[in-house]
Amino acid sequence: MSDSKKLDLILAELRGVKGDVEGLKGDMQDMKSEMQVMKDDMRDMKSEMQVMKDDMQDMKSEMQVMKSDIKVLKNDVKRLDDKIAGINEHLETVTDRNITFIAEGYLELSRKLDEVLKPEQLKELYFIRTNMLNDEIRRIKDRLADTA
Repeated sequence: MSDSKKLDLILAELRGVKGDVEGLKGDMQDMKSEMQVMKDDMRDMKSEMQVMKDDMQDMKSEMQVMKSDIKVLKNDVKRLDDKIAGINEHLETVTDRNITFIAEGYLELSRKLDEVLKPEQLKELYFIRTNMLNDEIRRIKDRLADTA
């Protein structure tokens, strides 16, 4: 084989290699642009992760405030329970007893009032009876006058 044929074969091989290198170069360019897209996506994800971290920190702060508010509410409920227990005790020991005393006094007054009103009731009955008798006498007089 002559040198020229050898060179032609080498040249043909080099052209094939050059084509392959051009293909690899294109593939590398595609990979490079895809890598850039991936970098951009990663940057976006990193930014979103930071937003999520900030949100979680805000939620953590809000939870601390809520825990504090719950403690205050529990204390308020305890104070109200204690107050209600005190009111119930007062009702049972003081108010109920006082109502009983008042009721007993009222019954006694009612009995005394009945005793005082008995003569008045009798007077009322006598007054009614007198009116009835006066009416009966008037009717008898009218009948006598008619017969006379």
